[in-house]
Amino acid sequence: MTTHQIAVFSAKSYDERFLLQASVPAIQFICHEVRLNPSTAVLAKGYEIVSAFVNDDLSRETLHTLAEGGTRLIALRCAGYNQVDLMAAHELGISVVNVPAYSPYAVAEHTIAMMLSLSRKIPRAYNRVRDGNFSLDGLLGFDFYQKKVGIVGGGKIGLLVADRMRAFGCEVIVYEPVNSQHCIKQGFQTSDLTTLIETSDIISLHCPLTSDTRYMINHDSITSMKPGVMLINTSRGALMDTRAVLDGLKSKQIGYLGIDVYEQEGSLFFEDHSLDIIQDDLFQRLLTFPNVLVTGHQAYFTQEAVQHIAETTVTNVLAYLNGESLHNRVGM
Repeated sequence: MTTHQIAVFSAKSYDERFLLQASVPAIQFICHEVRLNPSTAVLAKGYEIVSAFVNDDLSRETLHTLAEGGTRLIALRCAGYNQVDLMAAHELGISVVNVPAYSPYAVAEHTIAMMLSLSRKIPRAYNRVRDGNFSLDGLLGFDFYQKKVGIVGGGKIGLLVADRMRAFGCEVIVYEPVNSQHCIKQGFQTSDLTTLIETSDIISLHCPLTSDTRYMINHDSITSMKPGVMLINTSRGALMDTRAVLDGLKSKQIGYLGIDVYEQEGSLFFEDHSLDIIQDDLFQRLLTFPNVLVTGHQAYFTQEAVQHIAETTVTNVLAYLNGESLHNRVGM
């Protein structure tokens, strides 16, 4: 039996472990911890199939090097593909497949965890108690009950968050421009984006990054929000204009911010920078606010989700090798 080797980029030890568990004799994963970019793409020379992750650089330059080296399939280990120049991939004869859904429960539950942690000031309380300080000053929270929660994006994750917030007794409204009828059938009230932004106590983002959604959270939209609003983003970093968000925090228009993604996360997330001087001043400024909670793109990171990503990646690769239809193909 012929064994096909796949070059895997941005592969941490846990990625390698789960890919090995999901693998079959027909394929062998050659794992590289480095990110895929124009400089590292030469490592894939001779590999017909390459697997990449969410912050890999799949620009035209990278794809051109891959194509010259013989790559014909890119198997993304993520749902998002805004990091891929799909037009260039099409021109170069490279197919791109993704993992459209791994564990929406993982991201939804992390979203709720961020909301609860912020509303009840859990990080500050945790650190205070470890220092032997049991004072409650500065830890006053608020109930979710009867608060209005605006969900931007009525896909699987957005509706799971909506359902869980409804269980808290919240009034939930959903903005879903593509499939609003599905949201209505699930019993949710739909809304236009302007109304949602202006009336919600909590706003949670669960939409893809497109030219229409880039910087949907900006100076104007923040100004129209309720003073003290809670803003959560576990979707895509560039949905928010970081500078505008900083201004909103300083003016107290934004009362709570929880982000698992960041528009310039590519050089930061998934790596240990504890001994480095981080050069991103906007990101560093965010970390100084006591009402800001940042996690490093870990919302997806559960055992179930990583296992499903590995299994779907193997399924995508086998479909290509067997000449079958690529059901998870993205782009042209």
